[in-house]
Amino acid sequence: MGIFDKFKQGLTKTGRLLKTDIRDLFKAEGRLADQAFLDELFETLVKTDMGVVAAQEIVDEIGTEFRARVVKIDEVLEQIKKKLKLLLAQPAAPIDFAAAGPTVIMVAGVNGCGKTTSIAKLAWMFRQDGKTVVLGAADTFRAAAVEQLTIWADRLGVEITTGRQNADPASVAHQTVARVIETGADVCIVDTAGRLQTQQGLMQQLTKIHRVLGKQIADAPHEVLLVLDATTGQNGISQARHFTDAVSCTGIVLAKLDGTAKGGVVVAIRKQVGLPVKYIGVGEQAEDLALFDSDRFVDALFEDMAET
Repeated sequence: MGIFDKFKQGLTKTGRLLKTDIRDLFKAEGRLADQAFLDELFETLVKTDMGVVAAQEIVDEIGTEFRARVVKIDEVLEQIKKKLKLLLAQPAAPIDFAAAGPTVIMVAGVNGCGKTTSIAKLAWMFRQDGKTVVLGAADTFRAAAVEQLTIWADRLGVEITTGRQNADPASVAHQTVARVIETGADVCIVDTAGRLQTQQGLMQQLTKIHRVLGKQIADAPHEVLLVLDATTGQNGISQARHFTDAVSCTGIVLAKLDGTAKGGVVVAIRKQVGLPVKYIGVGEQAEDLALFDSDRFVDALFEDMAET
């Protein structure tokens, strides 16, 4: 499956919501772009969780472009797409690999966000590129997390470092990096305990792990990826801000995009937090991770929408 098809798969529910609601705003002969129309369009865009600010910017541009004239659906959709591509524009942001030696990636997120599966998808992706990978199961407080990650490691053929239950997560992270250095592996992915952004003690623990990694390898961690559950919509914005304050996140993996009609949250993340959305999860399998591409994302979201 190509990246465009993966985006289409992941955006099915969001696209269906937009397709139904936007079409309902129009009649066969078009629609007068008056204030009532703009208000209805604003409500439709906000439903996707793109945020009030982004939705208002889009509506304002459409008002400026078309106000007081009858417009067809394809004209409005083209204007929305154009603005969304501008809002989502970001540099191509794959993993920032270390110039020399192993690349260390730290992964954070709240419980249930899809973190373990996202780590497995990243490991699979690196394996497809011929890289050797070591996973670090530093979520020592939840036995199920270690078990799940171990199952994925066995399935993918990658090494994993674990510690006893309730062990110091920073010590497991340290052991993982030590193992990577010993074996000459290319990539180290360190899992961390799922936590709410309001749990200060656990957030401080994240900071400690970050510090420990930096003492072993210069500039580590090279990436701090925050996994956000797309189904949580606007709550992901608060998570992104708090986690970034704690450990300077470098990018976002948006998980479970295929299970929500709130795919517009990608827009809110870029607009309000500024972090690049590096990957999106579009299914349950190891290969269901796509490098984020803003233009293809928007095209997939609106494909066939002007058809009757």
